[in-house]
Amino acid sequence: MPSQKLTDFKVLVFDTYGTLADWETGIYNGIKPLLAKYPASSSWSRDEALKAFTAVEADLQVRQPDLLYADLLSKSHEVLEERLRAASGKEVEKTTLEGDPSTTASQSDVGTSKSASQPASFTSGEHAAFGKSVKDWPIFPDSPSALQILSKYYKLCVLSNVDRDSYGYTLVKLSEGDSGASCDPEIYQSPSLGPGEFWFPRHNQPQSKSPFTLIVTAQDVKSYKPAHHGFNVTLDLIQKHPDLLNDPEGEEVKAKDKVLWVAQSVFHDIIPAKELGLETVWINREGASMGGPKELGPSATWVFNTLGEMAEAVEKE
Repeated sequence: MPSQKLTDFKVLVFDTYGTLADWETGIYNGIKPLLAKYPASSSWSRDEALKAFTAVEADLQVRQPDLLYADLLSKSHEVLEERLRAASGKEVEKTTLEGDPSTTASQSDVGTSKSASQPASFTSGEHAAFGKSVKDWPIFPDSPSALQILSKYYKLCVLSNVDRDSYGYTLVKLSEGDSGASCDPEIYQSPSLGPGEFWFPRHNQPQSKSPFTLIVTAQDVKSYKPAHHGFNVTLDLIQKHPDLLNDPEGEEVKAKDKVLWVAQSVFHDIIPAKELGLETVWINREGASMGGPKELGPSATWVFNTLGEMAEAVEKE
């Protein structure tokens, strides 16, 4: 057991997709038509499919750290298709297969280079539709209530590997729960931010029920986790913002001493957070395929199976 208590911390920083929102179900549902189209993937299990997608996405995040996540999702869908075409014995564009987002096989190329018996590639519009699918990804049932409980004891922040517009759709669900469908989603959409400005929902959109004080996205930091840059930007913002960390009596405390990092992904969050000297909570969601290596998850300071379990532990303390 750790020597510290959960309630020794002042700020929780969350990963969202995988921790609060069920991105695996969202992604798997979105790529099912693609998987069914090619012999190489038509019999894949859910786990095999998600790991194949993760390999493509992680590669693109390294290659194109400034690409908006909606565009990165779209490109991941396209590159995965090219890999499946190759694995199924179909002709592909080499540059597209390698995942260079600046090159795309045109529909005219597809029509002239492949025989009529081969399945036509998905259109650019279909790839783009998958890129916009974050709005349809479900949240875990325990997330809204657990966040409301935790917000009584901590300031809650987010560092997420998405773009601001995509996050707005998830924020509605995390803030409103099942009643989200009846509210005005516009009040949860990201504000227009200038250079050096960041999203503080309770300030930018005071009419919302957002449990978060600060939301930082890959769009803001121009990098994707597990790169340390986003972590450092988020910690710096927490350190400087008086509503987040400063002691009421004016005594300054170090962010790293009072921030607890909460995530499901060992690869994207737990490992880099530990490398930066942060205490961590691993939310070990049942059945998760993405976000490994899971064998390193228990190295986190605390481990819970759900966010609801963590909220219960905090209330007991």
